[in-house]
Amino acid sequence: MTQPRQMAFDLGQTPDFSRAGFFPSPANAAALATIAGWTDWPLRRLLLIGPDGAGKTHLAHIWAAEARALILPATDLASHDPTALPLAVVIEDADEMAALPAHEEALFHLANHMATAGGHLLLTARCPPRDWGLALPDLLSRLQSIAMARLAPPDDALLAAVLVKLFADRQIAVPPNLIAYLTARMDRSIAAARALVAALDARALALGRPVTRALAAELLDRADQR
Repeated sequence: MTQPRQMAFDLGQTPDFSRAGFFPSPANAAALATIAGWTDWPLRRLLLIGPDGAGKTHLAHIWAAEARALILPATDLASHDPTALPLAVVIEDADEMAALPAHEEALFHLANHMATAGGHLLLTARCPPRDWGLALPDLLSRLQSIAMARLAPPDDALLAAVLVKLFADRQIAVPPNLIAYLTARMDRSIAAARALVAALDARALALGRPVTRALAAELLDRADQR
């Protein structure tokens, strides 16, 4: 079986983290429903876990817009007074604070403050807290009681839908065989889809050629050789 190519296109794009820009699929349907039902989260807290590129950040932004929440990277939390934060907070990449005492303490105090003040807290991470390597036992105990929603890696149907939409947004007509060709060879992430479509558009404009499977093969080969 052909392994997905590892492509890296740095095109400086601004991602669309709106609800309209999120594509539902079997890989994310349960997590999307949990985010939509945020007023019913047990203890007003949720841990959203999934691999890189599965859509955690997008869902976090959707919830932040709904709840008027502040989004903070986990490693910035220690520089904030938990009691001065709004009563709706997203902590992104919470697993990256493991074994950093100041950050672990900050998250512990934030969780306690939110519980006392009736605030809502959303954490994102790649895996459950037991696998983070936390050094603070009280924090681990607190986090293990949080309800979890899981995201699977984007499936072919989701990646295909994203590619079709991204090409359409750029008013690019593509041959029917291109989408399946790309989904079989690209990184399994929404960010990779955005970067790939942008790169194909730029390459086609530079060469004065349409976006075709042949052009995509050339671009992927160039990226694979870097």
